Amino acid sequence: MHQTDHTVRREAPQRMMLIINPISGTGSKKGVAEMVETRLTAAGYRMDVRFTGGRGDATAFATEAAREGYAGVLACGGDGTVNETATALCGSSTALGILPAGSGNGLARHLGIPVDIEFALQIVEQNNIVPSDYGTVNGIPFFCTFGMGFDAAVSHRFARQSHRGLLSYVRSALSEYVQFRPQTYTISANGKILTEKAFLVAVCNASQWGNNAYIAPEASITDGLLDITIVHSGSPIDAAVMGMDIFTGFINKNTMVHCFRAPAAVIYRSGEGEAHVDGEPMMLDGILDVKCHRGSLPIFTPHDRDNFRPIVTPIKEMIRDARISIHHILRG
Repeated sequence: MHQTDHTVRREAPQRMMLIINPISGTGSKKGVAEMVETRLTAAGYRMDVRFTGGRGDATAFATEAAREGYAGVLACGGDGTVNETATALCGSSTALGILPAGSGNGLARHLGIPVDIEFALQIVEQNNIVPSDYGTVNGIPFFCTFGMGFDAAVSHRFARQSHRGLLSYVRSALSEYVQFRPQTYTISANGKILTEKAFLVAVCNASQWGNNAYIAPEASITDGLLDITIVHSGSPIDAAVMGMDIFTGFINKNTMVHCFRAPAAVIYRSGEGEAHVDGEPMMLDGILDVKCHRGSLPIFTPHDRDNFRPIVTPIKEMIRDARISIHHILRG
């Protein structure tokens, strides 16, 4: 007689990689690896933890994870860490998870992911993965914004500062404003050619630079389009109004601003110059080929996200940030 094998074969746990940038932002990462391992192991994942030691490490780690078929890679750091990690996951089936721990956290804020590692981990536990867009400029990926002009000049100045955070960024912006001069850009998109002298040009996949500064309030990362925002120069009073509009979500109503959407564009300027990609300063050519890559990056995303509403959404985000700060204080 043959003996029946009643052994139940269990599937191996899915693998998840946590990438931590230990020097991003201003907060300590102490205990983060242990907390994430405990919670996601209980959720059925097998965890690997890696720490970055320099630029490019997050991309190398995430490339390994995508090649080996990991379910997801969690980027614990700022927008630079998220960019490096996401770059390796584009076009793969390995999902990006964001545990925001930077000074701006633009993509996390756009998606409605709490700017708190403990709460952000709940989004990963929900396992809601959305195929999302990303952009490229001359083949370089960006996930929030690519910009030229004033915001690029500020990014270059900010990168030289010894302190991070919103106040340091504001100081950099005020110092740069005094000496900045607009440039002329020619933009070819949607079968039309537009030439304008601009204070800045921002090409946006997501709605904000970070810190709830909305440069493209109605941008979506699932529509296959990039939001292009052209800001003209004006008086100091005009600039002050613009600043309020950026933080209240009314920038696309400002008469100094021209906004439109396109799946791709070519931008011309007079030679190589300053730019930023997701806040990282760099020098780029005078001809800039911009493309949107639709649904090519899977991201762990909250189940429900309200549509953006000027004033209302920024106030809600301010209240949520305040609650998180209180939670940190009470937690000690």
